[in-house]
Amino acid sequence: MRKKICFLVDSLFTVGGVQRVTAVIAKAMTEHYDVTIVTLDPPELKDTTFYDLSDAPITYRFFRYPPVLWWKRLFCKAYSACYRKLRLPGRRASDLYARSSFPWEQRDALSRELIHDVYDVVIGVHAPLAVRLASVRHMILGTKTVGWIHNSFEALYGAGSPYIGPELKRHYVYQLRKLHETVVLSHHDAQAYHTYDPCLTPRVIFNPLTLNPKKPSDGTSKQFLAVGRFTPRHKGFDLLIDAFHIFAQKNADWTLHIVGEGLEEKLYRQKISDYRLEHRITIHPFTHDIQSYYSQAQVYVLSSRWEGFGLVIVEAMAHGLPVVSSNLPTSLEIMGDAGIYFANGNVAELADCLLKATHLDWPRKSAEALAVASRFDISSITRQWKEIIDALSKPYLLSQL
Repeated sequence: MRKKICFLVDSLFTVGGVQRVTAVIAKAMTEHYDVTIVTLDPPELKDTTFYDLSDAPITYRFFRYPPVLWWKRLFCKAYSACYRKLRLPGRRASDLYARSSFPWEQRDALSRELIHDVYDVVIGVHAPLAVRLASVRHMILGTKTVGWIHNSFEALYGAGSPYIGPELKRHYVYQLRKLHETVVLSHHDAQAYHTYDPCLTPRVIFNPLTLNPKKPSDGTSKQFLAVGRFTPRHKGFDLLIDAFHIFAQKNADWTLHIVGEGLEEKLYRQKISDYRLEHRITIHPFTHDIQSYYSQAQVYVLSSRWEGFGLVIVEAMAHGLPVVSSNLPTSLEIMGDAGIYFANGNVAELADCLLKATHLDWPRKSAEALAVASRFDISSITRQWKEIIDALSKPYLLSQL
């Protein structure tokens, strides 16, 4: 009998790197398991063509948390605020926060959803859902649980984090302990979790290349390319525009193309206008045909302040693009000596790297890029996931006692 696995996700049918990676992994896993995806998306968003899932034998279930009574919601918010502000110590305080931030009605509904079918393994995608999965582990007996963390350790728990912040670091680690396995995207993050709490030893599985590369770049366009959502500070496109302004004073030929959409687009366009670079920097909307941009570019630039995993780096390198990147731990792990690095957040260094990139031995760096990308083949990544799932779902024999 085939084993059954379930991915628990915030969203699948919207734009995002996590959604795309989840879709690719889930589709690949259907060769070995019966796969279900439980998503918080509303049913009307379902579009299996979005990430090429039309022919994948995946079961989709749409889950919504029930409402919580107003008086209970106020009580829970009061304790949650107290826990975060005072950073209450100890596992017991953490467990109470788990209950106040995720009230009984919602925990009960989620556990009932997850026992709708008898899954061998449930994978909570992203840190918040991994922690919610941990809080209902004891309610889904017989099912093994995995937390799949997509943001970097620093992005989740660093000062000024837009996600969780340092006040909840200890809470998250306490809760992640309850899971049968935690998967992170870099060895740097695995070590950071283990250093913070020796009881936690995450497994490392890189994300796979999520597309089949088409036409490679010929390295003649004199175009820089950057791709990503325009969320506050994350991708560092503000830094990139500032750096290109410095670069443009020394180079009159190269252009910059930024592909994406989001809240900071107005800020970027204002910067471009202030620098009078409308003829040198172009912002393009999100497209399903991103490969055409990779094929037309000559150098890719990752200016992010943080990344859980630089998937766009692998995609760009699969099209033969050399990469300029902030010196993030994930970038260093992905590219090693093949990358061109600047200190994270340093606009002057980024400008220098842009200038350096215009004088590369492009054929040699392009060949290095293609070699790096080949390591992220979907079959290799799937094999690592399969090892975890098979080990977790192995029947527990009396002879092992």
